[in-house]
Amino acid sequence: MNIDPRSLGKVAVLLGGTSAEREVSLMSGAGVLQALQSQGVDAHAFDPAERDLHELKEQGFARCFIALHGRHGEDGCVQGTLEMMGIPFTGSGVMASAIAMDKVMTKRVWLAEGLPTPRHVWLAPDQQDAAAIAAMPAQLGLPLIIKPPREGSSIGVTKVTAAADLQAAVAESLRFDPDVLGEEFIQGEEITCPVLGEGASARALPVIRIVPPEAGYDYQNKYFTDDVRYLCPSGLPEAEEREIQRIVLAAYRSLGCRGWGRADLMIRASDRQPFLLEMNTSPGMTGHSLVPMSARAAGISYEQLCLRLLAAARTDSARPQTA
Repeated sequence: MNIDPRSLGKVAVLLGGTSAEREVSLMSGAGVLQALQSQGVDAHAFDPAERDLHELKEQGFARCFIALHGRHGEDGCVQGTLEMMGIPFTGSGVMASAIAMDKVMTKRVWLAEGLPTPRHVWLAPDQQDAAAIAAMPAQLGLPLIIKPPREGSSIGVTKVTAAADLQAAVAESLRFDPDVLGEEFIQGEEITCPVLGEGASARALPVIRIVPPEAGYDYQNKYFTDDVRYLCPSGLPEAEEREIQRIVLAAYRSLGCRGWGRADLMIRASDRQPFLLEMNTSPGMTGHSLVPMSARAAGISYEQLCLRLLAAARTDSARPQTA
C-alpha cells in the first residue's frame, strides 16, 4: 500500500485528554506523532485537555489521528465533535465507539449475536444496595470480577475471591463509574487479537498470548514494567488461533467497528472455550502496546501501521474507500 504523506494534509494527533488513561494516551500519542513525522506527515500534537477542539477547524487540520483512550476520547464524544466539523478521524465512528466503551452494552450486542462472553450482573446506581451486591456470588460464582463498565486499562478492576471483599471491590469500581459490572471469572489464559479494516475486508492480526506475573495483569504491569511476557506467535494450536480470529472478527463487525480495534479474551482452561471480554476501539500505541506487536508479526512496521490507519481516516457520513 503506497501512501503519499503529503496527500494527508495537516494532521492533528489527539493525545492526553481528561480520562483516567491520560498518562497512557500521552505515551501513545508521542509514539504515533514521531512515527508519522518520520514518514513525512505534517503531524502536530493536540491535547483536548489544553485546547478547544474547535481550534482544529480554525487552524486548518485536514484529519485527526485519535490516540486518546477512555472517556471523552474513545467513547464517541470526540468522534461526534469531529463528525460535526467534517474532519476525518481514525478508528470507529460515534455509535461503535460509544457501544464498545460500555462493556454492558457490548455484551448485549455480543449475546444477541450468539458470541461467547462471561456471564455478568449489571448494577445501576439505584440497584447497588447491600442485598444486590451480596447476591452476586450466587449468580456468578467465586471468584468473580468487579469492574467499572466504562473504563479501560484494568482501572478500577478487582478480582474478588471472598464474599467479604465484595463491598470494597464495588467501592473501588464506583470511584470511576456510577454503574458496577460484576463478571464471571474465567480461569485460563489471557489473549488479545487486533483487527484492521472495515466490514467484509477487515482482517484479524496474529493472536498474542499474555503471561502475567503472579501480581496479575494490572495497570502498572501493562504499561510500566517488563514483568509481563507477550507471546506472538501465540504458540496456540493453529486451529484454535483461527477460531479465535473468527470470533474476534465477528465481534468487531457486530459492533460496527472500523479502522482498527483490539479484542481481549480469556480461554477457559477446562475446555479451551474462548470468551470475549471487551473491544478496544482506540488501542494503546506505547512501547508496551499489543497492536504494534501483532502488526510486526504480520509484517507491518509501527510507522506503516500509523500511516495506514491515518490514510483510512473518515467521518461516519463518508463512504468507505474500496481498495
